[in-house]
Amino acid sequence: MSAIETTPAIRDRTGIAKILAALLRSKTFLAGAVIVLFWVFCALFGGYFVPYDPLADDIINGLMPPDSAHWFGTDQLGRDIFSRVIVGSRDILTVAPLATIAATIVGTALGLLTGYFRGIVDDVVSRVLEAFMAIPSVIIALLAIVALGTSKWTVVGVIGLSFAPIIARTVRSAVLSERELDYVAAAKLRRESALHIMFVEILPNVLPPILVETTVRLGYAIFAVATLSFMGFGIQPPSPDWGLSVSTNYGMIAGGFWWTVLFDSLAIASLVIGVNMIADGFQGALDD
Repeated sequence: MSAIETTPAIRDRTGIAKILAALLRSKTFLAGAVIVLFWVFCALFGGYFVPYDPLADDIINGLMPPDSAHWFGTDQLGRDIFSRVIVGSRDILTVAPLATIAATIVGTALGLLTGYFRGIVDDVVSRVLEAFMAIPSVIIALLAIVALGTSKWTVVGVIGLSFAPIIARTVRSAVLSERELDYVAAAKLRRESALHIMFVEILPNVLPPILVETTVRLGYAIFAVATLSFMGFGIQPPSPDWGLSVSTNYGMIAGGFWWTVLFDSLAIASLVIGVNMIADGFQGALDD
């Protein structure tokens, strides 16, 4: 009995140790972590070391190309683009992770529910989730934002609910294989409640695929936040948000003022690439 009961705990400890060791050996994971940590540092402390106020207008020095005074140049209002790129990481690294966390919590709960109970619960919830997934997330986001108004919390809720069904499907698949193992049968023999079995017995053993899926969704969330801001439905002025800055300045490209868009676009791309590299590292660690 004790051997059966301790099986999940032993498997969890050894699995985590192997995953951590594999991650530390993964150059892809480490490179992605460096990129993401750089932007996290900028989001937390960028306001203390940027050379200019990212919100201060200076019309006289508007649309200046990159030079020693303004490393990334200035926009049409004379605002320093380097300062805006550094501080602009704050909003996207607040909204996107919160949306991903919300999606993970809701999706994990639904995945555990459908995977463990099966039957009519699985059929009903899965059909609802599939119907929800059939609607493009951008359309859902636009409808919700038009109805509820533009705010950071609206964007968090919309993106979180859009990604929750995808995470739920991943968790459900992992739970289906776990629910047939001996330690779950032992928990049922001990007359543990369904909630205890799902969240105490099964959940720790399906955390690795949840972490991978969460990291992947974070990359999509960053892109979704930037897209909504670009379309004018996300973070609003005067924020130096990257997507909003691209939306405001992309018309300047035709006039040869490429720097007004380039650096914000590179920031978005680098952050998404960094998150995806972390996700690839997690996936490789699980496959080892």
